[in-house]
Amino acid sequence: MLAISVTDDGQNRLPEQSEQDPSTPRVLSILSVVLERLVNRNEILSLSSGGGVPARLGKNLEAFHGVRPPAITIAKYLDRIYKYTNCSPACFVVGYVYIDRLVHRHPGSLVVRLNVHRLLVTSIMVAAKILDDVHYNNAFYARVGGVTNAELNRLEVEFLFMLDFELTVTSRVFESYCLHLEREMILWNGTTTLKIERRIHTTNTIEDIAEIPIEEDMESFSSTLSNGNGGLT
Repeated sequence: MLAISVTDDGQNRLPEQSEQDPSTPRVLSILSVVLERLVNRNEILSLSSGGGVPARLGKNLEAFHGVRPPAITIAKYLDRIYKYTNCSPACFVVGYVYIDRLVHRHPGSLVVRLNVHRLLVTSIMVAAKILDDVHYNNAFYARVGGVTNAELNRLEVEFLFMLDFELTVTSRVFESYCLHLEREMILWNGTTTLKIERRIHTTNTIEDIAEIPIEEDMESFSSTLSNGNGGLT
């Protein structure tokens, strides 16, 4: 399984702990920590290889690469996806399963700062289509994720073919990934209180949201929307 954070100034640190909003699924906090550690490790690994450009080791993930890392953190990006899409907490676990499958199918690929956000919005969107009875369409996820609709459509097709359309996640596999993520949190800070929600929305509703605000740290996402290259820069 995929198993610290790299900030814009190049210093490595794990995300600071903060009070958890009771309405926010715990899986978001756990997954953000695990992914920050993974990205940090991969950045160090790729730089130590002598290539100098982290993304180059992940050749098979080039479709998901941006020109530069977005300013928004993984934690805030996950919060944003959940806030506006209201997808099941389980979608974040299944999205993680899909990313793990992808990198195991393509061993030369690395999840790094240039691709992690695109991978997340794509994998979570696909998971929502599989798990949730009601979900938003690609255009809405694109607005939330800071990419164009055409870009997200292309990423989804690339993602599905890289997985050979193997999207089934059994209850046993799902539970094993939940336990893995919880163990990662124990190793990180010793807590045993953060348990991942296993629930799936079967009666959730979606709202017609006229406008999704672009937060300050999302500016780098939207700055190139007009040139047709997508917003993740």
